[in-house]
Amino acid sequence: MQVTPAELSDAVLAAVRDAVEAGELSVDVPTEAVVERPKNREHGDYATNMAMRLAKPAGKPPREVAEILAKRLRDVAGIASVEIAGPGFLNFRLEEAAAGQLARTIVLAGEEYGRSKAFQGLKINLEFVSANPTGPIHIGGVRWAAVGDALARLLEATGADVTREYYINDAGVQVDRFAASLLAAAHGEPTPEDGYAGQYIAEIAQQVVERHPGLLDRPRDEQFEVFRETGLELMKAEIKRSLADFGVHFDVWFSERTLHERGEVARAVERLRAQGHVYERDGAVWLRTTDFGDDKDRVLIKSDGMPTYFAADAAYYLDKRDRGHEVNVYMLGADHHGYVQRLKAIAACAGDDPDHNIEVLIGQMVRMVKNGQEVRLSKRAGNIITLDDVVEAIGVDAARYALARSSADSVLTLDVDLLTSQTNENPVYYVQYVAARTASVARNARELGVDRGAPEDFRPELLTHEKEGELLGLLAEFPRVVATAAELREPHRVARYLEELAGAYHRFYDNCRILPRGDEEVTDLMRARLWLNDATRQVIANGLHLLGVSAPERM
Repeated sequence: MQVTPAELSDAVLAAVRDAVEAGELSVDVPTEAVVERPKNREHGDYATNMAMRLAKPAGKPPREVAEILAKRLRDVAGIASVEIAGPGFLNFRLEEAAAGQLARTIVLAGEEYGRSKAFQGLKINLEFVSANPTGPIHIGGVRWAAVGDALARLLEATGADVTREYYINDAGVQVDRFAASLLAAAHGEPTPEDGYAGQYIAEIAQQVVERHPGLLDRPRDEQFEVFRETGLELMKAEIKRSLADFGVHFDVWFSERTLHERGEVARAVERLRAQGHVYERDGAVWLRTTDFGDDKDRVLIKSDGMPTYFAADAAYYLDKRDRGHEVNVYMLGADHHGYVQRLKAIAACAGDDPDHNIEVLIGQMVRMVKNGQEVRLSKRAGNIITLDDVVEAIGVDAARYALARSSADSVLTLDVDLLTSQTNENPVYYVQYVAARTASVARNARELGVDRGAPEDFRPELLTHEKEGELLGLLAEFPRVVATAAELREPHRVARYLEELAGAYHRFYDNCRILPRGDEEVTDLMRARLWLNDATRQVIANGLHLLGVSAPERM
């Protein structure tokens, strides 16, 4: 009988329900039971504070509630003992076979281990990166590319229907500045004031000219239109290529311009007006966002009749909802804190629940250092570091892992020297080395004729060593880590878990010999440990996949 943390949680809830039905407790049965591994392993394999949670509503001392639950939990198959500790903790010790069974479960589940249906049926729109199509993706966008894609993978692993979306800001004045910069570069003229500089501008300008022979002989206004449209097309293609090389693909590339061309901005204003939150003042049309926590009302249509960026934001949100997305996640840069409340106000003004239908995540700045000095200049983009620069400096795997392993709301430094080193101080190397080592052990086992054997011949009760127990305990935590990381929108939890798991595997490997030496006979313990080795390989691979990072078989 295998006992996982999830199964223990179910057993605790069942014990509460049984006690309530028996009249021993008078409480509402909780919807979940927190079961965790104690920091001190001498306290058991797992522990829960359920008795202390129920003590006050039950009107009983915590230890008395604990005993009511313990007498039921002691009869659960796979639980060796239940002890009451301190103010009312319930400490569980599992039967040795129950703990070891997990290795077989993981190997047989393969890529499915860690996945769940926690968000089954939830349709989520995840918008991230969305850099202006006027230049390469800069280092801030690189962070959201890594974190956003990892979050999408996590949400999909928990059953959600996720649409990865890139919003192309192709309707603003920045696009005209981009076109003017290309036009100037093609004619060998200085970059216009507020224009875009960098080698990439000259490269794109040259590509536009090559695509349109005789372009520079046409009237200046016609040239401008060609540079704008073709330049945007080329820039978007480069952005797509750069992201694809980084392992990030979008389901939808949404053009802001189409909101205006299809009349969606005007319709959005009327829909919000019908909700009773639109008014007119000083010749302009306003949305009363202060009714929902914004610091000031926002202009939708200016007095000259032109829609604002905010009007397009409102139309875009409504478009997402019309496409059936229940939860809409916006992943914005560090300078967008002011957008949080105004975007939520749009949802509220539209009659939606701003605490459910819309989420706004803010990512902090990223800097890159090499030889102790901050890297500031790009080879192609001038004064910004681009996605291609990051990949060239440290590689896709190291970049994706490093960008996803820290909370997105903290400032991050990418140390090129550290992230390209083959040392345990390099976190991605530390984790990938375990992926390679476990694969190497499996290869060596095959070469030595060591076979795990059939699943029914697995002897989980032999996995009694302290380091085996530590490793099994961490492997059991993986599904909970995945579910929590998805729920809290925090992919870094997976990375930190993998590093802890890697450390546990190293300790297991150093203390528990898996393969025979010389003419030594292959034992059932060796076979059991090979199951545990292969289970670790599977969880490391599954976790790295959620971060968009490879699990190499050799290093």
